[in-house]
Amino acid sequence: MRSAPTILHLDMDAFFASAEQASKPSLRGKAVIVGGLGPRGVVATCSYEARVFGVHSAMPMAQARRLAPNAAYLVPRFAFYRAISEQVMGLLRELSPLVEPLSLDEAFVDLEAGGAAWDDASARLAGAKLRADIRAVTGLTGSVGLAASKMLAKIASEQAKPDGLVVIEPGTERALLGPMPVRTLPGVGPATGDHLRRVGIHTVEEIAEAGEDELVRLLGKAHGHALYAMALAHDERPVVAERETKSVSVEDTYDIDIHDRVRVGMEVQRLADRCVRRLRSAGLSGRTIVLKVRRYDFSTLTRSETLRGPTDDPAVVREAAARLLDSVDTTGGVRLLGVGVSGLADYTQEDLFAQAAGEQEDSGVAEDADDVPAEAPVVPVERRWASGLDVTHAEFGHGWVQGSGVGRVTVRFETPDSEPGRVRTFRVDDPELEPAEPLPLVRGPFAEA
Repeated sequence: MRSAPTILHLDMDAFFASAEQASKPSLRGKAVIVGGLGPRGVVATCSYEARVFGVHSAMPMAQARRLAPNAAYLVPRFAFYRAISEQVMGLLRELSPLVEPLSLDEAFVDLEAGGAAWDDASARLAGAKLRADIRAVTGLTGSVGLAASKMLAKIASEQAKPDGLVVIEPGTERALLGPMPVRTLPGVGPATGDHLRRVGIHTVEEIAEAGEDELVRLLGKAHGHALYAMALAHDERPVVAERETKSVSVEDTYDIDIHDRVRVGMEVQRLADRCVRRLRSAGLSGRTIVLKVRRYDFSTLTRSETLRGPTDDPAVVREAAARLLDSVDTTGGVRLLGVGVSGLADYTQEDLFAQAAGEQEDSGVAEDADDVPAEAPVVPVERRWASGLDVTHAEFGHGWVQGSGVGRVTVRFETPDSEPGRVRTFRVDDPELEPAEPLPLVRGPFAEA
């Protein structure tokens, strides 16, 4: 353990929902829920105003609608969130070369490694400056925890929420952890928590009092040893700047089970193309193609095929995924499909295109996620406007979709730096209404970041 609180944990506050509120003036101070809007959708993030009603992340969207029927329900805009995340991670890397991202909105930073902090006072200054810089660059808030270990820094950031900074000074850890519930410790989920509760262990101090041998008896050797060490505030895990990527995958859950075998095949091809684009954007290739199928009865099947060498060729991945699909019975319907690539490498084997059945010089398949295989007939479809997405109108300018249905789309015209805007309704096929890119939350030198 360190002698100074030089490990920082940053957690952006209600990240997706806060980003939506910042970009949509009419939603500021109101309940906002972001996630899948279909019958099987789940809540990705909700604003603090929505949490008052009992809504929380991972809750089924149908339940959220019952609890907060008047909230704003929006689809996620992941490209927008990634752009903001890149700005935040850039600020973290200015503090230290050792930054360990956990997700788009969360990361550990070793301040000591970057010379940004060496004692309590300098750590507080670094944390306060980071919070101010994040607000200036993104317009959003983040909570910061500082401690001598990763576990305690994360606990501190939870205590700091929302929009705060908490420092756990070395030497005070045991007294702080003691009265906390067992679920506070990493790795103690609902099942382990219930198991401990049934034997009379409710707090971290009671874990420490139970002793290592008893915990090993209750939970097994690995989990028992680890939990006892955490209860004593022992955590020697370093901040790791680079995490090895094990696989790249994409998947979709469908609101209505897919029964048509041709449609299933087209979805697998589309997912294969999306997966390849992720591979290429990361500068990777892979040898093993994986297909995931969740059927109507929630049974989940995975099939895999290993190639002779790594590839990032979309034709190869599509062909392999199609062969894997041939071995799966989808008669009763499919509710989820996924395609992944593992066995990753940072190079490709050029002759692997020969592994694709029906080898051609040019596959003729566009790499757009919404394209279908070239041999499929092109069928005109009605334009779909999902709630929350950006649009622009030739006369009224930039806005966002507030809702759509029965051939109509309702748009609120406003920008991040405007007053709450007016609402107007159009036909879904209005030629003057087009999808648009999100606007930056903060105008100025960081707007293009």
